[in-house]
Amino acid sequence: MANGAWAEIREKFQAALALSRVELHKNPEKEPYKSKYGARVLLEEVRALLGPAPEDEDDDERPQAEDDVGAGDSAPGLPAERVAVEGPVAQGAVRLAVIEFHLGLNHLDTEELSAGEEHLMKCLRLVRRYRLAPDCVSLYIQAQNNLGILWSEREEIETAQAYLDSSEALYLRYMKEIGSPPLDPTEHFLPEEEKLTEQERSKRFEKVYTHNLYYLAQVYQHKEVFEKAAHYCHSTLKRQLEHNAYHPIEWAINAATLSQFYINKQCFMEARHCLSAANVIFGQTGKNPTTEDTTETEGDVPELYHQRKGEIARCWIKYCLTLMQNAQQSMQDNIGELDLDKQSELRALRKIELDEEESVRKKAVQFGTGELCDAISAVEEKVSYLRPLDFEEARGLFLLGQHYASEAKEFFQIDGYVTDHIEVVQDHSALFKVLAFFETDMERRCKMHKRRIAMLEPLTVDLNPQYYLLVNRQIQFEIAQAYYDMMDLKVAIADKLRDPDSHIVKKINNLNKSAMKYYQLFLDSLRDPNKVFPEHIGEDVLRPAMLAKFRVARLYGKIITSDPQKELENLATSLEHYKFIVDYCEKHPEAAQEIEVELELSKEMVRLLPTKMERFRTKMALT
Repeated sequence: MANGAWAEIREKFQAALALSRVELHKNPEKEPYKSKYGARVLLEEVRALLGPAPEDEDDDERPQAEDDVGAGDSAPGLPAERVAVEGPVAQGAVRLAVIEFHLGLNHLDTEELSAGEEHLMKCLRLVRRYRLAPDCVSLYIQAQNNLGILWSEREEIETAQAYLDSSEALYLRYMKEIGSPPLDPTEHFLPEEEKLTEQERSKRFEKVYTHNLYYLAQVYQHKEVFEKAAHYCHSTLKRQLEHNAYHPIEWAINAATLSQFYINKQCFMEARHCLSAANVIFGQTGKNPTTEDTTETEGDVPELYHQRKGEIARCWIKYCLTLMQNAQQSMQDNIGELDLDKQSELRALRKIELDEEESVRKKAVQFGTGELCDAISAVEEKVSYLRPLDFEEARGLFLLGQHYASEAKEFFQIDGYVTDHIEVVQDHSALFKVLAFFETDMERRCKMHKRRIAMLEPLTVDLNPQYYLLVNRQIQFEIAQAYYDMMDLKVAIADKLRDPDSHIVKKINNLNKSAMKYYQLFLDSLRDPNKVFPEHIGEDVLRPAMLAKFRVARLYGKIITSDPQKELENLATSLEHYKFIVDYCEKHPEAAQEIEVELELSKEMVRLLPTKMERFRTKMALT
């Protein structure tokens, strides 16, 4: 090819790349893709100047059939030996493939998916035989990655995964068999003196593979194969730090999100590491020098910054809350109180948990090296990953969770973020609830439940029950439970006194009345527009509905009154609610599995209460 023609081709290609990188918002509002269309024209001109494709390229078989895409290193279509890019025919095919690749990206950017797919497929066909060569391996992997994204957007997840698996297999095989930094696709249109350094080639190739892992994480998340999704997500985050190719805000939110997977698996050490790393990297926002990966959103959009900060705070709340709840479940007896024997057993197991800290678990998840690793460790050391065994340990986690609850509320305010705000408040309330489990002083436990009520009750005023029915139900049930727990505690305190005064009796009755009010509001929300209670309660509210009925029955039996007639009426109402539970479970046997303990107690009360009421009537008649 004449030097003049080749210079024209290179010039047009570089101009096309420059236009492709113009951000959409810099185009006229009525022509958002103006720069993309300009780049497309130039790319098509380059393709014409390069001449026709080699004759043996023009087959219409899809690469999946030939290459057994996704079959890994043993794919039959993968050459047993590297085919070098030698001679003008091979070189011409590779250059055409680069143009087809960029035309494919161009059409994807303008939302013309079918045309984009066609160009990317042509790119693969052109360099199939050379794909293990340093000249083509990066190009081939990038084309497959983009086809993986395309099929993922079409929700054809199996096809998307096949392309992405094939890319991963090709990368691993290339690094194992060859290993030298391959050419970046743009280098095929650069003069020798402008070619990239080995270091830059390596950086770009590793970035391509990191993208491949990131997309695989998305695919497995979509397929709900969470173990593999977490593995690929963790690998992606680790590589981004190693190669200094990340946006601090985006990296931090991804690490915080990954922590939720570890929390659900009860891997609290790993979750803590992810969250600590998220804090450290988020703190870099606006401090790092601009890189090719830096976007305008960083530092320029305060709202995004504060939103992401609030989201990371919410992940910390879940960490503290779940770790405390996990400890509670491990140490409570069959009525939800602290079991001292179980507590002692867990203390004995603590040594094993501490030994694990230095094991392979920590090394497996570690992010960063050097100063970054030290900074993450400094955050970790302030937070326990062990289940709290007493009030002081639980209080440390509670205070951390409460700090992050306040931080999250700063952004997720009820005006504009209703659902998010309520979830944060509910988590804050749950922190108080689980801390109360560890508290031995009953008066202080009462105060904790009182704090819960103080933060939850205002929500019932602000919410429109028509639009937030499910949320309203949750809050009503939770407030009722808080009043119910307070009443039980006040009764226990009164039982220790020889002669409870009228003030304590009034307090117990007021708490009783409030608990009953909110349980009844919850139950009334289940009624149809004609105010009729359903004959068949939906599966999603079956257990809370039965619990509400059971607790209302118990509350009526706990009302303290000096009026015998009133007490008899309360016992009758209590019996009515117990009978409802027994009758409902007889008609709907599936409900019995939801409330086994409460059902047995209800049956016992249905048997005992009529006798108690009859004795009461006899006593009243005699007086």
